[in-house]
Amino acid sequence: MEARTTSERLREAARRTVRDARLPSGPALRLTRRAWQFDVLVALVLGIATVYYGIDNAGNVVVREIAPGVEIVIPRPAGPGGLALMVTLASVASGALALRRRFPLAVLCVVTAATLATPQSVMRLTFYAFIIAVYSAAVYSPYRVAALAALPVSVVLVGTSGNAVTPIVPNEYIALLILVPMAVAAVGLRTWKLRTDEGRARLSLLEREQAEALRRAVEHERARIARELHDVVTHNVSVMIIQAGAARKIMKISPEEAGEALLAVEAGGRSAMAELRHVMGLLTMADEGEGRDEGAHLAGTAAVPAPQPGLDQLEALVGRVRDTGLPVGLTVTGSPRPLPPGVELAAYRVVQEALTNTVKHASGSAAAVTVEYGPERLRVEVTDTGGHPGAGPGSGRGLIGLRERLAVYDGILTTGRRLTGGYRVEALIPLEAP
Repeated sequence: MEARTTSERLREAARRTVRDARLPSGPALRLTRRAWQFDVLVALVLGIATVYYGIDNAGNVVVREIAPGVEIVIPRPAGPGGLALMVTLASVASGALALRRRFPLAVLCVVTAATLATPQSVMRLTFYAFIIAVYSAAVYSPYRVAALAALPVSVVLVGTSGNAVTPIVPNEYIALLILVPMAVAAVGLRTWKLRTDEGRARLSLLEREQAEALRRAVEHERARIARELHDVVTHNVSVMIIQAGAARKIMKISPEEAGEALLAVEAGGRSAMAELRHVMGLLTMADEGEGRDEGAHLAGTAAVPAPQPGLDQLEALVGRVRDTGLPVGLTVTGSPRPLPPGVELAAYRVVQEALTNTVKHASGSAAAVTVEYGPERLRVEVTDTGGHPGAGPGSGRGLIGLRERLAVYDGILTTGRRLTGGYRVEALIPLEAP
């Protein structure tokens, strides 16, 4: 039983090894144009050199001294067949190096086969290509398990084959063979340093861009919060001021009407506080995270902010403005239908801002609110008949905030004086087909 378990474990390990050998351990190397040109140049130079070597040594006889006084004679391939063989082996082994980074394992197999087929008297034809192919497979192959298995197999096959006589390097080439690897190592080190510096520069640029994007997002959020607070506070406080002033003037003459005015002040203050709590709730919900979520779950709906006002609350808004003594008419045309909350909030803010300006700057006038549900757009219009100037000229931030709010939904805000007197505010917001 134990032996069978051990054999099963060995088979399972073998299956895992075979499976891992077929799977890449990382993404394939993405070649640059310069790397591709370099590989082609290496293959071309080595191919020309080895083909010339094969042609130059066709039919020669090599006498090699393997021991003092012991010499062996090694004939090299001769005749058209031998010359064709050497040229073919040199061309195949060197030409395959052009793909050494794209298909390193396949190149290693091709060059190994060419090396095994090379006669021992002309090993220089494929030996140097074999060295480069082994290096390329070790460095560039994404199939690490397969590469680790193929490399020793290739080296052992070449080392133990009948072509075990390694090529002799002439003395005049020794300095070149020493200097070339040193130059390649120096160029590689310089390239690595340049790429490291470029990567560090790109990382710094990315960090600066992220910081700038964060700063713009913070400024945008601050502007949005300022618009919300302006809409909430300005309208309700203006209504409260008008009601409080009216109550003060009629308190001795008509206490009952003064009490109703004070009740309107109280209602306006409660409305302002409710909307302020909603805005502040939006600011704190994202910061408190899971702790707030758990507390909201335990406390029911107490931690959930009230929904933002929409078109269904226009009647209440108009009623509060009527309580200040300003006659306001509300007309709704078309087929009312549910709209996105952001669109309804934008339309509500348009009516709120326009009526607030009428209360502040055109006392004694009459206002009219028109909401038109069209098939492709929502039209909101607020007009007044003009009156006595009240407070001083405004800063214009309210209308600027409305334009920015409507721009989010591709809406257009038109404002200006009417030919018949008074002021007109119109908002057009595109809608999806119902």
